[in-house]
Amino acid sequence: MTLSTRAVTTAVLAAAVASAAYLGTAPLVALTVVLVVLLGVGWPALSAAPARGGATIVVVAAGLGAAAVAWRTQGEPVLRHLPIVVAMSLVLAFLAEMLRRDGRPRLVESVSGSVAGAFVAVAASGWIAAQRSVGGSALVVTAAVAIAVAAVVAALPIARGWWGALVAVALAAVAGAGVGAVVPDVEPLTGLVAGVVSGLGVGALRILFARLPGVTGVRAGLAAAVVPVAVGGMLVFAVGRVLLG
Repeated sequence: MTLSTRAVTTAVLAAAVASAAYLGTAPLVALTVVLVVLLGVGWPALSAAPARGGATIVVVAAGLGAAAVAWRTQGEPVLRHLPIVVAMSLVLAFLAEMLRRDGRPRLVESVSGSVAGAFVAVAASGWIAAQRSVGGSALVVTAAVAIAVAAVVAALPIARGWWGALVAVALAAVAGAGVGAVVPDVEPLTGLVAGVVSGLGVGALRILFARLPGVTGVRAGLAAAVVPVAVGGMLVFAVGRVLLG
């Protein structure tokens, strides 16, 4: 999976998030589950984990637990039980290592890789939390569109290096402000900030993955495409809490 193909996949996934948010909470929860599963399947290949089965279980369990918490918790703050999920994912990561029967080579790398994947999967629950908080679907759609725009720009051959990332951030900011001016409950300034944050996430991860030798194969490429969308969920939730209360 080439760099451009991954960027296009990220844009498609972000557009799917926007569509799901427009349809309601249940479709967004379902799509979040899909993102978590795709990430869990591809994360061991992306991180070159020595124990791939255990890493997949840790990532998927953490992501599904966080999605359930964001969906079912009543009242504010929506993510008040999320630290419990994070703590349990850490315990699960160590338990997975204890159950290995291969001599546990590269133990530190294996644990750190599983924990990092769990954090990314947990971040995807931010989309659900953002929709259930102030701003709701409008904020989710705004940020998702900004991520899609940034990813499309990143797919262009001319968008290479830091200058390409800056262009992606600028256009994502414009897209966010534009959508924020159209949808209800979101001001253009909020859309602008959401666009900048989303564009920075896409641009930084694009540069990171472009320099990683492990991003080869369909599974690793798919996981790399999911990461900006998953991380964007928690970023947009943070923007909503800061700017919308």
